[in-house]
Amino acid sequence: MHEAGHTFLAKLGKTRLRPGGIQATDWLFDHVDFSSDMSVLEVACNQCTNAIELVRKTGCSITAVDLDAKVIDIAKDRVAKAGLTEKIHVEQANALNLPYQDNSFDLVINEAMLTMLGDKQKTKAVSEYYRVLKPEGMLLTHDVRLTSAKARAVVTGLQKAIHVPAKPYDERGWKELFVRANFVELDVLTGPMSLMNPIGMIRDEGLFSTMKIFRNGMMKSENRPYFKQMFRFFQSNKKDLGFIAIVGIK
Repeated sequence: MHEAGHTFLAKLGKTRLRPGGIQATDWLFDHVDFSSDMSVLEVACNQCTNAIELVRKTGCSITAVDLDAKVIDIAKDRVAKAGLTEKIHVEQANALNLPYQDNSFDLVINEAMLTMLGDKQKTKAVSEYYRVLKPEGMLLTHDVRLTSAKARAVVTGLQKAIHVPAKPYDERGWKELFVRANFVELDVLTGPMSLMNPIGMIRDEGLFSTMKIFRNGMMKSENRPYFKQMFRFFQSNKKDLGFIAIVGIK
């Protein structure tokens, strides 16, 4: 099976596919004074879980983009069922070449995507976020953080576990990426990985949904090998991987 880990977990029923889960996302959103006239771009929106919740809470308008056409179809369906098609515009777009003019958005949100890119691609994506933000606009991002000196072995293991050429940085590396792109006033939160941690999953998904995810992963023979592989990797490397959330100002 060569399906990407986040796609596989979504099929099992996981809705929050972020390394720091709801804890990191809520911390990011607490930095923003949302209003109905705020223009927001979410890059790598996945199934629009964030977008739907934000619009319901704040009334802001969101342009939600993802590169995966299949994910876009799912996101559009979820937004339509939520009755929010006038507030959330779902589009297919590449983070490395965003189809928007300079200084277009008050806020850019991007979670759990930059890790999946190579060094040059990370730099390009972050420069695009900077370009489309209005002056004094805000970037909210969070991703996988290396916490171990044995980085090469951990990264190799992560790539094998999730079938994606992921390349996370340590805290210093992530900060340097955003500073080089001219973001200022960085505020940073770090913590343990919650993606496959049972306690973190319950916090993110609720007890019933977490039980359903584990049941789908372990009870179906076609899912069991991949699920066990991912679970064992994250459990055995929980001291080597965490999350980092960063707020940057243009």
